[in-house]
Amino acid sequence: MNAPENIFSSRNPLPDVQSHADHRQLAIQRVGVKSLVHPVTVQTAKGPQPSVATVDMTVALPPEVKGTHMSRFLEVFQAHDEPLSFHSVQALMDTMLARLESDQGYIKIALPYFVRKAAPVSGVESLMDYQATLECEVRQHQRLTTITVVVPVTSLCPCSKKISEYGAHNQRSHVTIAAQVNGPIEIEELIRIAEQAASCELWGLLKRPDEKYVTERAYDNPKFVEDLVRDIALALAQDRRIRGYSVESENFESIHNHSAYAMIDHLQRS
Repeated sequence: MNAPENIFSSRNPLPDVQSHADHRQLAIQRVGVKSLVHPVTVQTAKGPQPSVATVDMTVALPPEVKGTHMSRFLEVFQAHDEPLSFHSVQALMDTMLARLESDQGYIKIALPYFVRKAAPVSGVESLMDYQATLECEVRQHQRLTTITVVVPVTSLCPCSKKISEYGAHNQRSHVTIAAQVNGPIEIEELIRIAEQAASCELWGLLKRPDEKYVTERAYDNPKFVEDLVRDIALALAQDRRIRGYSVESENFESIHNHSAYAMIDHLQRS
C-alpha cells in the first residue's frame, strides 16, 4: 500500500502569498518588525559589553508587491554576531537590504549602556547607566547613521542662587544628544560632552566626601536649561565627525510640578 502523498512536499510547496502582486499599487515606506527584544553585545571604549536591545527593522516595499517576509528580519538579526558599533550596524543594514531585496531600509537598536565610573573624591567605582540608541537609515541612495544617548545630570538654577541668601534649588536633568556621524565615535565621548556642560555629573555610588564635592560643584557651576543645550551644541558643532545633531535638556524642576525644557536641532533630513 502506498503512503499518502505529503501535500507540503517539494512537489507541492506552500504558497508564497507575500510575493503575489498587489493591485492597489501603493508603495509602503517602512514595513518590518518593531519592538523585538533580543540579547546583544555592544562595543564600548573598554571592549564588548552584553546588553538587551529593543530593535526595529524595516524596509521599503514596492507598490506591486503584496507583502514582505517578516521572518527574514529575525534571521538576519539573530545571525549578526558582531558587537554593535558604527561599522557592524552598517554591515547589518547591508545584509538586511540584500536578504529582503530592498534598496531602502531602517534599523533602530535601543539599549541600556553602562559606564564604570570612579567617584570624584573617594575613587570608589560603580556602574552608571545610560540609554543609547543606534539608528541607520538608507533612503534615496543616502545613508544616515545616528547615535543617540540620554545622559542624566545635575543642574542648579543660576537665578535661585542669585536671589537667595543661602542655597539654590537644583534638579536632575536628562540631556539627550542625537549625533549624525560620518564614522566611528564612542558613546562615551557624547556622554562626556553632556556631563562636562552640566552643573555636575552623576555617579552610581558616592561616599560622604563625594556628596560634599558634588553639592559644592553644582553650586559653583549653575546652569539654566538654555545654557546646557547651547554649551553642548557648541561642542558638537566643533567635531568634524558629526554631520548633524540635536540636543535636548529636560530639567525635572524641584520647585515646580513641571519641567523646564530646551532643544537645539541641526539634524540633516534624508
